[in-house]
Amino acid sequence: MINSREKINKTFAALKDKVGYKNPMQAPRIEKMVINVGTGSFKDPKKKDLAADRLAKITGQMPAVRGAKQSIAAFKTRQGDPVGVQVTLRGKRMHDFLDRLINIALPRTKDFRGVSVKGIDQMGNYTIGIKEHTIFPETSDEELKDVFGLSVTIVTTAGNREEAESFFRHLGLPFKASESDSPRK
Repeated sequence: MINSREKINKTFAALKDKVGYKNPMQAPRIEKMVINVGTGSFKDPKKKDLAADRLAKITGQMPAVRGAKQSIAAFKTRQGDPVGVQVTLRGKRMHDFLDRLINIALPRTKDFRGVSVKGIDQMGNYTIGIKEHTIFPETSDEELKDVFGLSVTIVTTAGNREEAESFFRHLGLPFKASESDSPRK
């Protein structure tokens, strides 16, 4: 197993010429991954528990219930009402989940052609929206009646979009081919 110092050195070696790093500690690394599921649209409390249970199976960690930040009369929610569940992964679980996401789950997505580069924000973090949780092998195929989406945010130490994009390409994140890369018809 590769320890964190070896990962930093490999990232530094791969990106030092492209980005201009002078020190291995300048190389970006992943701090944490945050997985969110919004359960506000589920009227049945059993479905909310089902979403939390399936998220626990997918991530290997119990999710925390998140409440509404403010009351909104149009949605019939009050401040503190449970509207979602969230898991924050760090360390070995984070790296295992990222590996499963890149190599197993994303390729199982229907009509998958890559993820968009536009999900990288100005601070170097990347957010992926997944429409169906059933792309993960931990979920059973017989439970297809209650399908929900989730969002995965990868928080990095990259300083800007360009560094983050180079880092995510180094990690092997399957980005869509841009129009200039694709062959013309």
